[in-house]
Amino acid sequence: MKAIKDLLYDNPSFKSAIEAFKQDGKTNIYGLSGSQKTFLWAQAFEAAEEEATIVLVHNREEADRWERDLAFLAPHKVVRRFPPVDHVQFSTAARSLENQANQMSALADLIWGHPSVVIATAEEAAQYIADPDQLKACVLHINLGEELNRDSLLEELVSNGYERVDQVEQRGHFAVRGDIIDIFPVNEDKPVRIELFGDQVDTIRHFDEVSQRSIDSLDTFNVAPFSMISSDNLATLLSYGKNALLVVDEPLRVQEALKKYLKEDPDHHKSHADWSALTRTMVAKRQIAYTFMQQRSMGLPGFSSIGIQGKSMTSFERQVPIFIEEVKNWHKLGHQVVLVMNNRQRKESLLAALAEGSIRYEEVDHWGLKKNVVLVMQGLLTDGFELPHSHFILVTEGNIYGTQKKRLRRKQEKGQEINYFTDLTVGDYVVHALHGIGKYLGLKTIEIEGKHKDYIEIAYAGTDRLFLPADHLDQLQKYIGNEGDVPRIHKMGGADWRKVKAKAQKSIDDLADKLVELYAKREIAEGFAFPEDTPWQAEFEEAFPYEETPDQLVATAEIKESMERQQPMDRLLCGDVGFGKTEVAMRAIFKAVMAGKQVAVLVPTTVLAQQHFQTFSDRFAHWGVHVDVLNRFRSAAEKKETLKKTAEGQVDVLIGTHSLLNAKVKFKNLGLLVVDEEQRFGVAQKEKWKEWANNIDVLTLSATPIPRTLHMSLVGVREMSVISTPPEDRLPVQTYVVEYDMGIITDAIRRELQRGGQVFFVYNRVASIGHMEEVLTQAMPDLRVAIAHGQMTGRQIENIMTDFYEGHYDVLLSTSIIETGLDIPNANTIIIYDADRLGLSQLYQMRGRVGRSRRRAYAYFMYRPDKLLTEQAEKRLKAIEEFTELGAGFKLAMRDLEIRGAGNLLGSQQHGNIAAVGFGTYVTMLEEAVAKAQHKEVEVVPPDPAVDLEVDAFIDDAYIKDSARKISIYQRLLKVKSLGELNDLTDELVDRFGTPTDPVERLLRVAKIKEEARLLGIKSILFRNDTITIQWQDESKMVGWDLGSIDQALWKSMKILGGQGQAGQPLMVYIYTKSLGTDILTVMDRVMKNLALRDID
Repeated sequence: MKAIKDLLYDNPSFKSAIEAFKQDGKTNIYGLSGSQKTFLWAQAFEAAEEEATIVLVHNREEADRWERDLAFLAPHKVVRRFPPVDHVQFSTAARSLENQANQMSALADLIWGHPSVVIATAEEAAQYIADPDQLKACVLHINLGEELNRDSLLEELVSNGYERVDQVEQRGHFAVRGDIIDIFPVNEDKPVRIELFGDQVDTIRHFDEVSQRSIDSLDTFNVAPFSMISSDNLATLLSYGKNALLVVDEPLRVQEALKKYLKEDPDHHKSHADWSALTRTMVAKRQIAYTFMQQRSMGLPGFSSIGIQGKSMTSFERQVPIFIEEVKNWHKLGHQVVLVMNNRQRKESLLAALAEGSIRYEEVDHWGLKKNVVLVMQGLLTDGFELPHSHFILVTEGNIYGTQKKRLRRKQEKGQEINYFTDLTVGDYVVHALHGIGKYLGLKTIEIEGKHKDYIEIAYAGTDRLFLPADHLDQLQKYIGNEGDVPRIHKMGGADWRKVKAKAQKSIDDLADKLVELYAKREIAEGFAFPEDTPWQAEFEEAFPYEETPDQLVATAEIKESMERQQPMDRLLCGDVGFGKTEVAMRAIFKAVMAGKQVAVLVPTTVLAQQHFQTFSDRFAHWGVHVDVLNRFRSAAEKKETLKKTAEGQVDVLIGTHSLLNAKVKFKNLGLLVVDEEQRFGVAQKEKWKEWANNIDVLTLSATPIPRTLHMSLVGVREMSVISTPPEDRLPVQTYVVEYDMGIITDAIRRELQRGGQVFFVYNRVASIGHMEEVLTQAMPDLRVAIAHGQMTGRQIENIMTDFYEGHYDVLLSTSIIETGLDIPNANTIIIYDADRLGLSQLYQMRGRVGRSRRRAYAYFMYRPDKLLTEQAEKRLKAIEEFTELGAGFKLAMRDLEIRGAGNLLGSQQHGNIAAVGFGTYVTMLEEAVAKAQHKEVEVVPPDPAVDLEVDAFIDDAYIKDSARKISIYQRLLKVKSLGELNDLTDELVDRFGTPTDPVERLLRVAKIKEEARLLGIKSILFRNDTITIQWQDESKMVGWDLGSIDQALWKSMKILGGQGQAGQPLMVYIYTKSLGTDILTVMDRVMKNLALRDID
C-alpha cells in the first residue's frame, strides 16, 4: 500500500505547511478547522517522534477535542493537560495536590524534551510559575553505582515538596525502609525503588504502586520538584517551550478568552499574565498559528502565511444510501476515502452496506493509499473533512450517524479496593470468632521461654486481655458498624457474645426465610415477557453522547435479560451519585415503550420529578415517546388532562412523586415501574407500590453503594446490578482543610459569584443558623441567602431548593440535609462549617454536590481554631487531610456509605444487627442462613495445618517497623494456599523490604513446612521435649508412601501409629530428634522430604 504522504504532497500548500512544522520560524496556516488541524500536525510529526509540542487553545472543549483526536491520530504520544493551580494566600491543614502533580509532570517533560504534547487553555497557560532555570536547579539526578548521602537526599525531597509516607501510592510520595528508598517522582509514570549498599546505589527499579512489586531496572532517573514557590521572573508555561513546537489554535479567540478571565476578578492579574506579557514568554523557535480565515492582525507579529483549502464533511443524517452514492462519486473523481468508525456494531452494518453497493473496502490500522478502495480504521475522531486539492476524504461515524460517543484517554485506575480487615489502627474495634467485640491495642512481640513471637493484644470488658498469636489472625475481623456508633465491648469467655449472636441469628434466619419465600413467589408469578431489542433500541443507545462505563453495559444487559423473562422483574440498581444510573434506567424504559407498554417513574421530590421530566423529554425527543409529569408545578387542569391521557394510553412515561400511587392514577397498559432513590421512601409507600406492582416489572435505583460481599451473599435472592465505576470526565474538586476564617469565606463566595456560580454553605446547627446568615450578610450586604434545615416542612424545603435551582439565591445556607438531593450544576463551591463534627461519608457525599459540571469546583472544610478537638475529631480531621485526594479517605467514606446501603437494603432491624455483631460476621451469618433456607449444603473447608515448632519466627522491627504493615504480611501468609503463592510472597518481601532478617527467614521456612503439610493431608505438627508429633487429617494423601526409601537415621528415630487398618485411630507419626541435629527447621525439612517419598510402582 502506498503512503498517504504521496497523495497529500500533490498539493504544494499542504507540503509547505508540513515543512513549516519542521523549520524554525513563525507560520500562520489558515483555511483549516476542527480535526483538520490535528490531522496536519500528526502528518508532520509522524517521522519526528522525539519532539515536544505545546498547544494553546481558547477553552476546555477545544482542549478536549485536541486530546481526543490525538488519542486516535498519535496513539503513542504522551498527552498531558496543564491544569490551573491555586496560589492560596491562607494557611491550610491540607489541600488536594492532584493538579500540582499534573502541572509539574508537564513542565518536567518540556524541560527534558520528552516527545509529549502539553495542551493548555488561555487561562492555564498564562499562570505565573517558577522559571525553567529555577526548576532545573532543583532537579535531583540519581545514577546506578554512585555514592549517595541518604540524609541529604531525604532533606532535598522534603524541601522539593515530597511527602514522607509509610507506603508510596501517588505522585509526590516517598518512603524509607532500611536500605530501600521508594520515590514517586512527579515526572515518572511509575514510582522508583532505590536499594543502597552502604552509601552506594546498588539497584534502581520501577515498581507498581498497587502491588508494590518491582517491574524493570533502570540505570539512572531524575526527580523533578513536586512544588515550587514562584520566583520574580514571572515565567509562564510558554517559557518552557524553548525546545518545543508552539501551536496557537485561533490566536484571537485565545486572546479574547484571556481578556475575559482577567476581567472576572481583579486578583487574577496578580497570578496571571495578560496577552502582551504572555506573548513575551513565547520562546519557541518554531511557532504555528492556526486560523480559519487569513487574518491581517491576530495579535502575533512576524508570521508568514500558508493557505490550505479544507472543507468540513457534510452530515448524512443516518441516510446510508446517500452516503454510498457519495462514495461512488468521490471514487470517480479519484479521491482516496478513509472511514473512521468507533462503534463496532455500526461499523459492521456500514461495511455490509458498502459491500451491497459493490464498493471495495479494506480494514487497516495505519494511513495508506489504495485506488477505489475505502480504507476503514477503528477509532474516534471528532469530525470528518475533505482536502479537495489533495484528493483526500475522511468521514467519521458522527458524519454518518449524527452522533458518536465521546471518549478521552482512559485514566489509570487509582489505588485498590480497601481491605476491611488489614486496615487496623490502634483503638479500632475487632471481632474475635469466640470472644466477640474487643478493642485492638496493638501488635506486641512477647518472649516466652526464650522464644519470641508476635501477638495481637485485644482489650475486653473489665481488665480482660486476649493475646492472639499473629498466625491466628484469621480468627479476627475488623469491626465495621454504622458510622459514629460505639459498639458494646464483651467479656472474654464468649457467654456475652453467644447471646448477642443468637439474637442476631434469629432475626437473620427470619430475614433469610422471608427473602427466599419472596423469591420463590416471584418465580411462579406470571408477568409480561418483553420481546428482544428492536433496531430502534440500538439507535437510542447509540445516541448517548458518552462512552458507557463497563458497569453500565453489564447492568443494562442484566436488566434487559430480566425484562425478557416471563416472571416479573424486581431488580435493584445501586450506584453512587452521578455514576450513570439514570441512563441505564432510560434504556429499560425505552425497551418497555417500544413493546407498547407504559412506564411509571416514582421519585421522592417535586424538584427531582421536574429535573427528570426535562432530562427524559430531551433524551426521548427523537423517538416520539410522550413523557409527562405529575407534580406541584402543574395546575389542577393540567393534572386532570395528564390523568385522562394516561388512562387512554396516550402518555408513554409518567413521572411523579408519591401522588403517583394515588388510586386516581390509572394506566391503560402499565409494564414497568421505576423507583428512583428508593432509600428515601417510607415503608408504607414501599408496601403500596409492591401491591400495585405484583405482576409488572419493577426497577429500583439506590444512590448508596452496596458492599460486594453483601451483594454476593444475596445473589439468587434479590436481583441486583451494581455500578461502581465513576464516570471519566470528572475534574477533581480542589479541596482545602482550613481554620474558620471569615476572610476566606467571603473570598470563596465572591470568587464563585464572579464567575456566575452559586455556593452551598453547610452549617449543621438549626438553633443558630439564623445568626450565621446575619454574619454572612454583614460581611457581604448584597448576598442573597436562602436557609434550609430539617425542621422545615417538606413543602418549604422544596420551594427553597427550587428557587435556588432557578438561580434566585446566591448561597444556600443549610444543615447536612443537602447530603443527598439535587443536581445543581451551577453550584461549584461548598463551605462546610465545623467539618470535624461530621462523618467522613457525609463529607464525601456533600463534596459530591459540587464538581458535577465541567467547571472547576472548590470545597472548604473548616474547623474552629479556638476549639480543643476531641481525639475522635482529630482522627477525623487527619482522615479529611488524607481525603483531599481520592485516596485512602475516599475508600473509608465508601465503606461507611456501603454499610448505610446495607441498612437501606435490608431494613432498620438489620441495621441494628450489623451494629451488634459487626459487618463481616453479619455477612457470613446471612450467607449461611440463606443457604440453609434454600436447603443448600454449606461447603466445609478443611482448616489449615497447625504448625508449632517453638522457634523464633516473627517479623521483627529491624525488618518492618510499622505494625499495620506487619499485620498485612501476617494476613497474606495466612491466605497462602500453595508453594507457588508462598514463593511469590517471599519474592515480594525481598523486593519491598530487602533481604529477610533471621526471624523473618524462619517465619517463611515455617510457612513452607505448613504448605508441604497441606499437600500431605496433615492436620498438625507439634514440637515439644525433643519430639515432633505429626497428626493426619486426610490419610488418603499418604497412599503409596515409600517407607523403604526413608533415610536410615530418620527411620530409627520414627514411630508410626494408627492409620488405615486401625479403626478410629488417625495416622500419627512421632520423631525423636536428639540424634538428628539441633536445628529443628533443618530437621523438619528432612522429615517433610521423606514424608513426600512415593512408591513409583
